[in-house]
Amino acid sequence: MDMNRQRWAYIQEYSREVFGRQDAHLAGLMDEAVEIGLPNIAVSADVGRLLMILTSMTRGQLAIELGTLGGYSGIWIARGLKPGGRLVTIEREPAHADFAKVQFERAGVDDRIEMRCGAALDVLPKLAQELDPNSVDVVFIDAVKTEYPDYWEMVRPMIATGGLVLADNVLGSGSWSIEDEADLQRLAVDRFNRLVADDPDFEAVVVPLRNGVLVGRRIN
Repeated sequence: MDMNRQRWAYIQEYSREVFGRQDAHLAGLMDEAVEIGLPNIAVSADVGRLLMILTSMTRGQLAIELGTLGGYSGIWIARGLKPGGRLVTIEREPAHADFAKVQFERAGVDDRIEMRCGAALDVLPKLAQELDPNSVDVVFIDAVKTEYPDYWEMVRPMIATGGLVLADNVLGSGSWSIEDEADLQRLAVDRFNRLVADDPDFEAVVVPLRNGVLVGRRIN
């Protein structure tokens, strides 16, 4: 059978129904966020569960998130950390960061999350100076799509052997698709995908959940 849009939409809805279970707080988080003006662009619950599971399969001591938004994905990642683990999440919009901090407290994970306010391209160089090379277990990228290749160049040296780079929207978003060859966001994300896929120190694949999640694991 051909994969038409109707069938694809059904498969995505099926995945969210079966694998997207979430607690009451997470279920209402983005509705509350949208009410105060945050964009409704958080990952879906099945993607959130994937982030948690993948994080739990690493050493789980240090994670970095680019793009906090309302804190939804950060809560999933924090729940996957091992005891004593820490998530550093970066958000450029102060109002988003303030909202997320409240959500982290409500979820009971604020003790393992550190917020850094500012643009990711400004914060990452400072963070790299603080951290040892090859010390980060998980990097989750979900910020400015045209900057994905730049993020990769910055975070790549930080990732530990056995660590993961995860990225959302690697097949599209609400405004573009990977088939839209002239779109600037598509061009940047395509370049990012190929950089990770062609890197000899990483093994990578795209999981076609929601708008596509890249999973790359450092092997050297």
